Amino acid sequence: MIVIPAIDLKEGRCVRLVQGDFRRETVYADDPVRMALAWKDQGAERLHVVDLEGSLAGVPRHAEVIRNIVTATGLPVQVGGGIREMKTVEVYLRMDVRWVILGTAALRDPAFVRNACRDFPGRVIIGIDAKGGRLAVQGWTETQADTPLALACRFAEERPAALVYTDIARDGMETGVNVESTRELALSAGIPVIASGGVSGMKDIENLMAIEGDGVFAVIAGKALYTGALSLTEAIARTRHNRGKSPPRTFET
Repeated sequence: MIVIPAIDLKEGRCVRLVQGDFRRETVYADDPVRMALAWKDQGAERLHVVDLEGSLAGVPRHAEVIRNIVTATGLPVQVGGGIREMKTVEVYLRMDVRWVILGTAALRDPAFVRNACRDFPGRVIIGIDAKGGRLAVQGWTETQADTPLALACRFAEERPAALVYTDIARDGMETGVNVESTRELALSAGIPVIASGGVSGMKDIENLMAIEGDGVFAVIAGKALYTGALSLTEAIARTRHNRGKSPPRTFET
């Protein structure tokens, strides 16, 4: 199980939202690069970076900040928010972003997503954000009728690197990860899953470790890390002790 710190960007700062609501934000750092380096110092092996304003605009708003995070940390970075065309994918991958996360585009422009998966094998993650069991898109401001599983299955043949599954109702709430829904998605879709939303402490990490063999290989932690409810150093030490006992299912690329 890989524990991935989240860095959400808004107005050049590192923030956290509550249930994806842009009106309910807390600023945790004015310098996202320094924050990224702090997570690296605590043992982070990977970073999850989201351009929040880009997710609303449909185009990147923090590309330079993201470039600086990648360069300064040297860590594998997955980036989401505002990636709606191939040019943006290419720009991010050229700046050594390891994975691009395609969310809204997966629903609105599936041909683009399929082409991205084929052109850049192993470098595309599908972002699946759910609210009440239904998909949420456009920076979580719109809800669609489709289910997370239906969306995932559309791209199974393209072999995306992973799915990031976020339960919006739990995001930023520290109420616990939706373990069962995450597990069901991993088992049904047959695509490796990164859990997201609701991490409250070590207990959530342990609950996810228990389903690692079902295809849930990582978890994104945000608010719990920033408030101190979860220690990144301790979480990584705990997961490393268990690493290799239940190897996740992965696609060959």
